[in-house]
Amino acid sequence: MSSAKTIRIGGASGYWGDSQDAPRQLVMKGNVDYLVFDYLAEVTMSILVRAKQKSPELGYARDFVDLAMKPLLHEIKARGIKVVANAGGVNVEACAAALAKVAAEAGVDLKIGTVDGDNLSDDLKALRGEGISEMFSGKPMPDGMISANAYLGAFPIAAALDNGADVVITGRCVDSAVTLGPLIHEFGWTVDDYDRLAAGSLAGHILECGAQATGGNFTDWRDTVDGWDDMGYPIAVCRADGTFAITKPEGTGGIVSRLSVGEQILYEIGDPTAYIMPDVICDFSGVTLTETKKDWLEIANAKGRAPTSTYKVSGTYKDGFRATATTVITGFDVVEKGRAYAEALLKRTRRLFLERNLGDYRETAIHLIGAETLWGSNAQPSAAQTREIITRIDVRHDEKEALELFSKETTGVGLSMTTGRCSGGASGRPKVTPVVAQFAFQIDKARIEPKVYINNKPVNVDIPKPAQYSPVPKMQHAPTEPQETPAGELVEVPLIKLAAARSGDKGNNANIGVIARKAEYLPWIKASATEAAVADYFGHVLKGTVYRFDLPGMDAVNFLLTDTLGGGGTSTLHLDNLAKTYAQQLLALPIRVPKEVAESLN
Repeated sequence: MSSAKTIRIGGASGYWGDSQDAPRQLVMKGNVDYLVFDYLAEVTMSILVRAKQKSPELGYARDFVDLAMKPLLHEIKARGIKVVANAGGVNVEACAAALAKVAAEAGVDLKIGTVDGDNLSDDLKALRGEGISEMFSGKPMPDGMISANAYLGAFPIAAALDNGADVVITGRCVDSAVTLGPLIHEFGWTVDDYDRLAAGSLAGHILECGAQATGGNFTDWRDTVDGWDDMGYPIAVCRADGTFAITKPEGTGGIVSRLSVGEQILYEIGDPTAYIMPDVICDFSGVTLTETKKDWLEIANAKGRAPTSTYKVSGTYKDGFRATATTVITGFDVVEKGRAYAEALLKRTRRLFLERNLGDYRETAIHLIGAETLWGSNAQPSAAQTREIITRIDVRHDEKEALELFSKETTGVGLSMTTGRCSGGASGRPKVTPVVAQFAFQIDKARIEPKVYINNKPVNVDIPKPAQYSPVPKMQHAPTEPQETPAGELVEVPLIKLAAARSGDKGNNANIGVIARKAEYLPWIKASATEAAVADYFGHVLKGTVYRFDLPGMDAVNFLLTDTLGGGGTSTLHLDNLAKTYAQQLLALPIRVPKEVAESLN
């Protein structure tokens, strides 16, 4: 094997529903060796579970077969591109069968590899009997569990490729495994090559959210807005030593830069010195980002150590019902009228529940969209003077009958409450839907044996095990650094002048990554954006603790806000259920800098 060998891997999907233009662009313009798809956000898993309950032929990401693969089968085969996707969801067999049917109809010969063993649904009764508890809250396993899927690693994917698979379909594997698996296969990395496994995991982490690495959802949006109609999707150009570059197809929109990719590296990683993957514990704190030419970013210095002895398992369970009502209110005093309307509707329905012995709501939330409802006490005073809002009322209840009554009353009060209102969404009454909530726990890796198949035939593979395991790392606060008192005057500037940022969820926690625009800005950011300051700023949603983690290699910091999402994306009533807006809010935080620094800012 030549040391100059590189493997080009294109990230074709960041979620179930990502643009069908992504795989076509990467196949036709990206000169890629591999096309990888990530579909399985935790919210998506709950949707797929519900789909399979309705039909045994569902439960996988159908877009993968119908919209991504079917139109491109001949091109993929002709160009020798291999494909890896976790599109199998909770029904890997059905996904593989659907793809095989489409390939046969197109006259394309495909060797389809599948990986399963992640599905623990048949073990739920036994696991409950063992006293399994939720890995963050410590709560016992609830009744009504309907699924449990372990986050498998990359070595089973590599094994399928080793056995000649053209396409590998998995169920619940860790997102970055669809990238790391091909690198293990191509470069012969072993189970104890921890630094390389960490680097491959980082490449996968960058690709797993599609165009978020190439200027999508970017703080400096004006740098990419002209190319939004034809955004480029990310390509990792990987080498055997673990170094790699990020680029995109030439002539496409977007940008590949230290800030655009840096935002994605920070995205949802928690402690960057202990980012836990099934195959390795990654340390990204010393990672360096170097722009060497237009839309080409070199990435190096990822480190790794032995993995933990457990897999994370994402379980789901039935947890009552929910409904959402929206209405537009315009005119005078709309903030007061909107809240009064929502409170009156809740009071009215509670009275009706009592008369029918239905019990109270489990939870309610009122959002006044257009009046900076997400900002809490950080909202500007002028927001209260707006003349148009959407009043959104989110409710949960154990009984479907109660929320059907709520649904009817949202239209039943049309002539008896506020003036100046009109439809705020789809016509008709709010839909009542079941809540499928998440229950995450850990399980000993020795209890799970991943299985590999090629065209439905089992392959005898021995998934390697590391020589040792590491204990589960404990989170630690960043050390307090002494700050020199400057001689001159300090003035306040918003954080956005000094940094870019991106945020997202991890279960019930929120992650906000902040990367300094210049290295010299970082001390000032740390001095003002302390853990205490961030906790106070998000006091309207924060129930837990704020941790700050440092990434000196990138001139960045990462904040983890625990217990801040009202139970997590599948069940919360928060308007921002996935913490996607937190970074934009934090970028308004005042940062004290010397006057001469402030005057030098654009």
